[in-house]
Amino acid sequence: MSSPLPYSMKDVHYDNAKFRHRSFSKVINQTLLTRNIRRDCLGCSTGKFLVLVLMFGLAYLMLTHAGPVPSGSGGLANNIGTDNDGSSRFKKFWRKPPRLPPRLSPDEKRTGNGLSQETDNVNSRAKWTARRQSVKDAFVHAWSGYKKYAMGYDELAPLSHSGIDGLGGLGATIVDALDTAIIMGADDIVAEAGSWVEAHLSEKISQKGQVNLFETTIRVLGGLLSAYHLSGGDGGMRLTSKGPKPAVYLETARNLTDRLLSAFTASPTPIPYSDVVLHDSSAHPAFGGLSSTSEVSTVQLEFNYLSMISGDKKYSTEAMKVLEHIKTLPKVEGLVPIYIR
Repeated sequence: MSSPLPYSMKDVHYDNAKFRHRSFSKVINQTLLTRNIRRDCLGCSTGKFLVLVLMFGLAYLMLTHAGPVPSGSGGLANNIGTDNDGSSRFKKFWRKPPRLPPRLSPDEKRTGNGLSQETDNVNSRAKWTARRQSVKDAFVHAWSGYKKYAMGYDELAPLSHSGIDGLGGLGATIVDALDTAIIMGADDIVAEAGSWVEAHLSEKISQKGQVNLFETTIRVLGGLLSAYHLSGGDGGMRLTSKGPKPAVYLETARNLTDRLLSAFTASPTPIPYSDVVLHDSSAHPAFGGLSSTSEVSTVQLEFNYLSMISGDKKYSTEAMKVLEHIKTLPKVEGLVPIYIR
């Protein structure tokens, strides 16, 4: 029979058991307390997240429903792919505005270095007069080189000192430079270029072969119409008395455009062919059957103006069919393809 443990040893066992019990209880309490804190933190974070989502949702609704795009039965916005769901405006909200250079108002006066305002204005006028004259001198220099080595050709090859017909052989440089010479007051060049147009251009139009519809429209037809207007045709600005009468420019423009119209009438669709044979008024598509969207949708300026001053609507009618057709093409985010077959 074993003897009982001393009293002190019982106390030790009791204290150890009590300590273990307290430690276990403390661990449980701390664990529960930690879980409560975590749960509160998670609940707080979830609440903040929901508030942020709500704020973003309200902002999105405000951006998408503010300023609706008016709808119409032929409006351009409906035909070029307007983003009705507002997503484009939502994207634009996050874009940084472009940086613009500092701009001074026309009325802002700048008088530096102790100069009076009157002196500063005189110096400014003299400076711009000198610059204007420098630009005119450069233009006259370029014309003199063209006149000497390539008169009548489309372009001057400056290194070989020879002329080339890279744009159909209609003297594109002469006609294209004519309105610039009128605006600059280069009367000698106006007289030379205008005389060449009157004497030679109609003959070249009736004899030449293939030309590009776009290049011929913006350079030759545009040059003739500008010269017509700037020389006083149809009540336009009469900036020069040199060169032929305005009616010469108009009749030459009509002769050319009547042949260019074959690009529209020969095509099975409203999109014109890219190339025209002038001497027989025929047209054919470019290699691969593609037409440039940017080219066929920019000739309307010249064709519409010619209809206005001539009173013949056929030029405008054919050109505007292109834009109506482009409205019907498939689009990606409002954009039409670069080429049209």
